[in-house]
Amino acid sequence: MQVLYQASDEIGAQLLCDWLRASHICATILNRYQSVYAGELLALQFPVVWILEDEDLWWVRPLPGEFLLRCAGANSGTPWRCTCGTEVEVGFDQCWHCSRSRSS
Repeated sequence: MQVLYQASDEIGAQLLCDWLRASHICATILNRYQSVYAGELLALQFPVVWILEDEDLWWVRPLPGEFLLRCAGANSGTPWRCTCGTEVEVGFDQCWHCSRSRSS
């Protein structure tokens, strides 16, 4: 078991862990619930994503950077207009009004 990435919050750690698992990489999160003790611990520890299989580490190392770039790209840009006329916010690929996908 090897450390891959220390996230700034639980959500970021869970998203990365889910993304890795979707790629068939065994991963887990440790220090998940440390934020409940904020103010009571001397040093606050953030959630850490661990790779369970040591032999996966060499090719998995660049993935957190790629994941962070994809997340940043999903939140940049401008809203898009669906064919039904609804303006949809950045980061969404499906219209909230008619459920059409962005590519339709």
